[in-house]
Amino acid sequence: NFTYCPATGLAKGNERSEFAGWAFPFPGVFLTGEFISEDEESEIVELMDRDDWKPSQSGRKKQDYGPKVNFKKQRLKAGSFTGLPSFSEKIVAQMKACSVLGGFLPVEQCNLDYMPERGSAIDPHFDDWWLWGERLVSLNLLSKTVLSMSCDSEDSIQLFPTFSKENGELSPPGSFAQTSACKNSGEEGISCILSPRLVPSKEVTVAIHLPRRSLVVLYGDARYKWKHAIYRKHIEHRRICVTFRELSAEFSTGGRHEELGKELLEIALSFQGRPV
Repeated sequence: NFTYCPATGLAKGNERSEFAGWAFPFPGVFLTGEFISEDEESEIVELMDRDDWKPSQSGRKKQDYGPKVNFKKQRLKAGSFTGLPSFSEKIVAQMKACSVLGGFLPVEQCNLDYMPERGSAIDPHFDDWWLWGERLVSLNLLSKTVLSMSCDSEDSIQLFPTFSKENGELSPPGSFAQTSACKNSGEEGISCILSPRLVPSKEVTVAIHLPRRSLVVLYGDARYKWKHAIYRKHIEHRRICVTFRELSAEFSTGGRHEELGKELLEIALSFQGRPV
């Protein structure tokens, strides 16, 4: 019932929903279009398709480049991991130009193949945060889709009005009351206050539209407070999602498993890998 606006960082109520004309700040999303060219996209997909795609859950197929992990027992080892694929070296280098990706060192890459004929989808979920760090980076290839965000929190969200009839402008984020001129019983200039509106977080869903060849980064609230999903209705054609993950603090400098983290990063960033 809300749609994320990259220009303002707001989740804006959809016109046909009960939240039309209302919005709230939606932090933790970085979205950039045309991250790679059409030619680069074609080359990457061609190289992927030279390797086998393994069946995955919910009608998807996958290729994994990463360490061997047992999330339930919280165990991790290199296993047969030989690094990220060679074609990703250029992608990772381009990420350094993104403001939110300073110091981002991917230790794992997962390619997921979605097809409407297979009913491909993924239910609302959080990515693990014992092993994976704050920033989740995904490159959306071959077709557009929608990343659907939902929240199980018992908290409420404070909405503010987005539209002033006088000037047609958005209220600034954080402005939770707005004064407007009203016409009432023939009198003009009466000051009206649109009060803040509180809604339960559980009643809110936010759609993040991902264009073809766009790069999206989830961090902060969008990573830890909001679950993300891809629904069947939003897979219209073949879509490949390339997701890169970094290590959590536990496996980074100063962390309990710093040495293992260093070993895995050295393997990952050799860019000599094949799917495990």
